[in-house]
Parts: sequence; C-alpha cells; structure tokens
Amino acid sequence: MGESFQFIDIILFALVAGFLILRLRSVLGRRDGHQGRAPDPFTPQPKAEPANEKVVHLPDRGDRPIEPGTPTKAEGSLAADAAKSPLEIGLTQIAIADASFDPDGFLSGARIAFELVLNAFAAGDTEALKALLSPEVYGNFVESIEQRQAAGQRLETKLVAIKSSELVEAYMAGRTAHVTVGFVSQQISAVYDAGANVVEGDATQVIEVVDTWTFARDTRSSDPNWALVATGTTD
Repeated sequence: MGESFQFIDIILFALVAGFLILRLRSVLGRRDGHQGRAPDPFTPQPKAEPANEKVVHLPDRGDRPIEPGTPTKAEGSLAADAAKSPLEIGLTQIAIADASFDPDGFLSGARIAFELVLNAFAAGDTEALKALLSPEVYGNFVESIEQRQAAGQRLETKLVAIKSSELVEAYMAGRTAHVTVGFVSQQISAVYDAGANVVEGDATQVIEVVDTWTFARDTRSSDPNWALVATGTTD
C-alpha cells in the first residue's frame, strides 16, 4: 500500500515539473542556435568607441572655412611685421608708448630745433641750448663755446636752407623714445679771430652739410619736449 502512494507522488511531481517547463518556454522563448554565446563576465569586452567622440560642437561664431594656402590671422600679423622696416616698427612702438606722438609733427619740430641749436651755438647762448640738449650734449657744446671764447674767436653761421629732413631711425630703450633725423642743409660758416680775420671756413661760400641728430624723450614724463642726445656730421 505504501509503495502505491510513493508511485502516485512521483507522477504528481513529474506533472508539476512538466507544467513549469512549458510556462518557462512560453515566457522566455526558445534558443534556435542563432543567439550566440552568452558573454563571459570575466573576459574583458572591447569597448565600442562612440561616433564622433572627440568632436565638440561649438556655437556658430561666424567663422568661414579657410581655403588651403590662406594665412591665418596670426600668420598674417607676423607677415605684416616682417614686411615693415625697422624704422616703421620703431615708430609704431613709440606711438604705442606715447599716444600723442605724430611722426610728421615731430619732424616739423625737429627742423625748428635744428635751426635754434645752430644759432644758439654760434652765438654762445648757453641758456637757450640748455633747454634743447641733453646734459651730456649740453656739456660738450658748452666746452666748445668756452674754448672758442678763451681763444678770442667768434663763430658766424648762417643757415641758408634745409634741403631735406627725414626720419632715419626710431626705437624704444626702456620707456625712452629715440628718433634720429637726417638733415641736409646749406650753410655759410666762418670762424673769426680777435682781429676779424677768417681762421676757419669761408664767409662767402655756401656749403652743403649732412647731419644726423638723435632726439630722445621719456614717454612717462609730462614734459612734451624732446632733447638732442647725439649729433653727427658728414662733410
């Protein structure tokens, strides 16, 4: 009797198991051999690289595509600087340091200073020279005037004309601007001794003189005047 009950229990368990298998197949579906193997969690899987991972889209800035061979802004700026002469670069640097600097206005003032210095030096007017020259150049001019006076000599110089004046060099040394001007002038110059005899030069001959004068100014100073810091003459 007991054995018959055990047999009935086995049949009931088999029926329940079959029912569960049928339910699982209806819910999960069947494997037909095309699903591929399940991934092994212990095997590193290759990472799929997202499309355009390194592409960052920025808002439209109005940029236009650059044609091949077209210089960029930086390259264009370097090319422009390379095309400039040292004089142009120097004048630009001075204009940056001193917004009031005007090359044409400076050149007009240099012509006036040229005539004032020549006349003051010939007359021995050290006070007038002091306002126009740097201390070093002023000292040289005063020494020459004193030597001339000690020898009893007199200098007469007449500026007939300034044939040309042009900017030949410009640069910044720290905050001090330097500009060199080339002058070509016609002058009559003669040195007389105490007896009014010409001991140097010719009072009747017009000569052409080529000068290079360098003016400087501290761009931080409130004084707008430039001082003569160097002179050179080519006979």
